[in-house]
Amino acid sequence: MHEDADRLLAEREAQLESELVELTKPTGEVGTISFGKRIGDGTSMAVDRLAAVSTQEHLLTMLDEVRRARRCVADGRYGICEVCGEPIPEGRLEARPWATRCVAHS
Repeated sequence: MHEDADRLLAEREAQLESELVELTKPTGEVGTISFGKRIGDGTSMAVDRLAAVSTQEHLLTMLDEVRRARRCVADGRYGICEVCGEPIPEGRLEARPWATRCVAHS
């Protein structure tokens, strides 16, 4: 089971890294952001950049969780809640293989 979990986690880690590379790739659009009375290109660019930052933060957080779960697999602690030490239910691990905490402590 732990080998399967590590394989799934490794695939997810690679996917997240790929998404981060794609997200942080330069767009070629270099422009100034200006704001006025009307919504224009500057406002759209600002909103796009804010959304990208939020997405990047989410991906980095998830990548950290996946890597922490892979360390648990390597240490033999996979499937054990890092807070209470109780087993994490199998259904939770199936739905979220990178979970390192039970539902009560998530």
